[in-house]
Amino acid sequence: MSTHQEISSFIWNVCDDVLRGLFKQHEYGDVILPFVVLRRLDCVLEPQKEQAHKLYEEYKDKIDDPSPIIKNAIKHSFYNYSKYDLSSLPSNSLKLNFDNYLNGYSKNVSDILEKFQLEKPIEKLLRNNRLYLLISKFKEVDLHPEIISNHTMGQIFEELLRKFSEMSNETSGEHYTPRDVVKLLVGLTFSENKSDLEGEGKIRSIFDPCCGTGGMLTIGKEWIQENINPNIDIKLSGQELNPQTYAICKSDMLITGENPENIHLGSSLSDDQLQGKTFDYMITNPPFGVSWKSEQEQVKKEAQNPQGRFSVGTPRSSDGSLLFLQHMISKMEEKGSRIGVVFNGSPLFTGDAGSGESEIRKWIIENDWLEAIVALPDQLFFNTGISTYIWIVNNKKRKERKGYVQLINATDLHHSMKKSLGDKRKVISDAQRDEIIATYLDFKDSDICKIYPNTYFGYNKVTIEQPLVDEDGEVIRNKQGEPKPNSKLRDYERIPLTVDVDSYFDEEVQPHLPQAWMDRAKDKVGYEINFTRYFYEYKPLRSLKDITDDLLELEKESDGLFQQILEK
Repeated sequence: MSTHQEISSFIWNVCDDVLRGLFKQHEYGDVILPFVVLRRLDCVLEPQKEQAHKLYEEYKDKIDDPSPIIKNAIKHSFYNYSKYDLSSLPSNSLKLNFDNYLNGYSKNVSDILEKFQLEKPIEKLLRNNRLYLLISKFKEVDLHPEIISNHTMGQIFEELLRKFSEMSNETSGEHYTPRDVVKLLVGLTFSENKSDLEGEGKIRSIFDPCCGTGGMLTIGKEWIQENINPNIDIKLSGQELNPQTYAICKSDMLITGENPENIHLGSSLSDDQLQGKTFDYMITNPPFGVSWKSEQEQVKKEAQNPQGRFSVGTPRSSDGSLLFLQHMISKMEEKGSRIGVVFNGSPLFTGDAGSGESEIRKWIIENDWLEAIVALPDQLFFNTGISTYIWIVNNKKRKERKGYVQLINATDLHHSMKKSLGDKRKVISDAQRDEIIATYLDFKDSDICKIYPNTYFGYNKVTIEQPLVDEDGEVIRNKQGEPKPNSKLRDYERIPLTVDVDSYFDEEVQPHLPQAWMDRAKDKVGYEINFTRYFYEYKPLRSLKDITDDLLELEKESDGLFQQILEK
């Protein structure tokens, strides 16, 4: 077994062999995922296992903390001083020896294992004589780094998470973003900033506020080093709400030599663990359409603070997507930062003028931060078939982009998969990804690319009033002699920002409603982005002459029959 599919399938079969009948299906991940982490840690440490044990025995009574000596000697930032690992654990005295094995890990690993909350599953496995069987199965999986790269290891975790999340009916988009989507996202986020990433001695930071298992962070770093600068020092940071995926991410950072202390547990919305921190680049895929009602008190309180992340407005509590974008914008560097985020369609158009969503869009667009939006094919994700969009946000646009938003319609750039994976039936190939990125960098109008000024997306919502009349049809007036408005006839007009409001009213409203007037005190400016409208090919109406000519031709061909039908 050397591919992530083979190893994932083997591990998946372990569920049937060992866990079926003992655990519910939605609990399988709670048992299997921590054992995958333990097996990987064992394989990484195996060459220095005996040395770590000997050093611990030598120094444990001589100094308070032998950790620095052990880490320095074995050239790892973590270790296990127990004489056991999963491969060498004996079947007798299993509970005692297994506890000894787990307790032998260095504190940074122990903190990770704690988040898996293994106590109850282990107790259940022991009680039913299944623990040693499970360990025996994992001994067959070779996860040594020279056999399984960090990249492949990430794929194994993601494939297992996908399957477990299907069984748990996880909310769409949670846990795992397909790699074809991630590669496109990071390509769009980093490709235009080559000059910032090139050169010697460069240090740059990437942050993901919904980092899951850390795949997006590591792919982002890999993309920069493979495509722009192999010597750049990239600092990775993230925050994750789910303790299980947080633990996987942190263990992966530990194994790959990243700083695991930069990965934090908790909600980015109500418990920002990186307050005051700013980053050069931010990439994320927040969960689609997930309620933030449980965090409403903290978010609303911060929204009342003029300096708070959410002061410009908050979306409806059923979907917190735009809150994550506001959170990232608060962490942009003054010298310039770029954000790449995957959204569903809701943040584009949900909410009328004056609503929280519209106010957030207005704030972003009027500050000239929205650089581009790419419409993706549907059926790209494992847990949902909905349409998705990549937003690129930049607070230091290059000169030619200032004042404009680029829209790319990439909905047809995909291949159909031979075999679907959950709801994923489409994939963006490398060539198609390159085409999308090239279109973005080209910054020119084409069949799939439209460039509009910021004001194009805005509109004035104007209140149109009509007078209240009595039974005789006379206009009822107030004490000032002004006509009273009839609330039942009140209407609203959305007038593009590029159109003069008074002229629009004179030409489009007054000829049909001569007694109407505008209540300009109630004007509201709104913003929305409607991809269907921008890329829909309108067909011009046929002229009356063309229609008449066709009818006459039909009359000739029917030898008078058409006229007879019309008369009847």
